[in-house]
Amino acid sequence: MSDARQAPLKIAVAGLGTVGASVLKLLDAQASLIEQRCGRRIEVVAVSARSKGKDRGVDLSKVQWFDDPVAMAAQSGADLVVELIGGSEGPARDTVATALETGKHVVTANKALLAVHGTEIAQKAESRGLTVAFEAAVAGGIPIIKGLREGLAANSVSEIHGILNGTCNYILTEMRTTGRDFADVLADAQALGYAEADPSFDIDGVDAAHKLAILASVAFGTPVDFSSVYIEGIRQVSAVDFDYADQLGFRIKLLGIARRTEAGVEQRVHPCMVPKTAPIASVDGVFNAVVAQADFADRVLFVGRGAGAGPTASAVVADLVDIARGRSTPTFGVPSDRLGAATPSPMEARRGSYYVRLMVVDRPGVIADIAAAMRDQNVSMEQFLQRGRSPDEGVPVVLTTHDTEEAAMQRALATIAASDSVLEPPRMIRIEQF
Repeated sequence: MSDARQAPLKIAVAGLGTVGASVLKLLDAQASLIEQRCGRRIEVVAVSARSKGKDRGVDLSKVQWFDDPVAMAAQSGADLVVELIGGSEGPARDTVATALETGKHVVTANKALLAVHGTEIAQKAESRGLTVAFEAAVAGGIPIIKGLREGLAANSVSEIHGILNGTCNYILTEMRTTGRDFADVLADAQALGYAEADPSFDIDGVDAAHKLAILASVAFGTPVDFSSVYIEGIRQVSAVDFDYADQLGFRIKLLGIARRTEAGVEQRVHPCMVPKTAPIASVDGVFNAVVAQADFADRVLFVGRGAGAGPTASAVVADLVDIARGRSTPTFGVPSDRLGAATPSPMEARRGSYYVRLMVVDRPGVIADIAAAMRDQNVSMEQFLQRGRSPDEGVPVVLTTHDTEEAAMQRALATIAASDSVLEPPRMIRIEQF
């Protein structure tokens, strides 16, 4: 081993929130183990955060402090910058760009930055012979990026789907097991620290969509294409939907799904009904799960904690160990100049079955009108459920369909919604038969 390889890997850390502080604690607590596995030490030489005086539970007296993370990236003398600021623009983007421009490797947990600018960042890094590593950006402590990029390197992956947001999975799990409504469970999730004061990034599906765009690029060898991800959150899922799902043999999960089809590459995030027998159906609480369908390895399931200071810091340090050992791989598994452009498949082309819940006036002819709207769009109903009777008042009606195209389903629902016998907008959840 050369002297250069034996020299410490000097790192600078931008962002000292819960994850940043946990990274420093982990590096200190596991210093001997990490050095043994790397063949060299990992040494923190500089840090940057908004508040210098805040107690983070770590000793910062021996490292250089920078108020400006971009200045730290340029001036710290580090070999590598760890970016834990967050956000797709502003200081995070500028810090990563400056690190690469000044010849420093980058490790980041920033899924928003990679989802929006990942291809550009990969091109800049690879043109300079530098590494950008981001295991912590997707599914926390689950080694899904390495699993796809390296563990399945000999395979062609046709589909990847998963539970990519622990906040949503916790909320949906609690709604199912307690019978409470969305707003009530969300308030509890906020009190427990599982949801932010403004939870929209999570519950509206944006966080999961960022992660899905990254996974699709790694899985399929295509440029990151966040703009083509269809996004739908969980605000409209009701407690009553869980009762019907249970009767029909399903669980409700917010899933990210990327799939190669004849129409192109699907990328979509939305609530799904999945069979109770599907492995992913039993992944509850704050846990994440990702399933990859590969041609030689077949179906591979990854399960673990998708967030939290410890699991995320573990993933950050795993990337540091790789770089310290001299391991190098293209950012998204394929050199950026060989990422193959893929035609996005529009949501309207999705083909599958559907669950629909309606609130209708209980009077003769209403069900016939619903059936006619479906028939006119060549949508075939599979199951039909109605609880009780309440003449001339509102009653819930639930139906499921055989496989059909999304566009046809949406046209049928628009016709049904326009009827004066339908009292609320139809609620639709897509069924995925994994």
